[in-house]
Amino acid sequence: MMDNLIVRNWMTADPVTVTPKTTLPDAHDLMKRRRIRRLPVMEGDKLVGIVTLGDVREASPSDATTLSIYEMNYLLSRLTVEKIMSKNVLTITPTTPIREAAGMMLLHKVSGLPVMENDRLVGIITESDIFRVVVKNL
Repeated sequence: MMDNLIVRNWMTADPVTVTPKTTLPDAHDLMKRRRIRRLPVMEGDKLVGIVTLGDVREASPSDATTLSIYEMNYLLSRLTVEKIMSKNVLTITPTTPIREAAGMMLLHKVSGLPVMENDRLVGIITESDIFRVVVKNL
């Protein structure tokens, strides 16, 4: 029964995106406000990377730093998404079966996949979407 389910019916269309020049604080703020955990990185119409909440948190300074809060904020405000984004982004198409999308996420240990159609970003599918499929179809 789950084999006939495709990504298009479960993905988030027109996902929130950032550019490579977006600063880390801006990306983090956007994720918190929109309650999302990953942002496709776009240069014009081209998908050039993806950045996750985990990437942003890892790039933040630890409590062990000797920098002052002002120095940290200054340095963070200058750090851009392009410095920490994953560049080799796995993608899928809207017609990919959900089972295949879930299998790719498991195999590659990723929690979301940008959905591309004719070299255009049309959506994103995440673990949460896969869970929705399971809950609604079992």
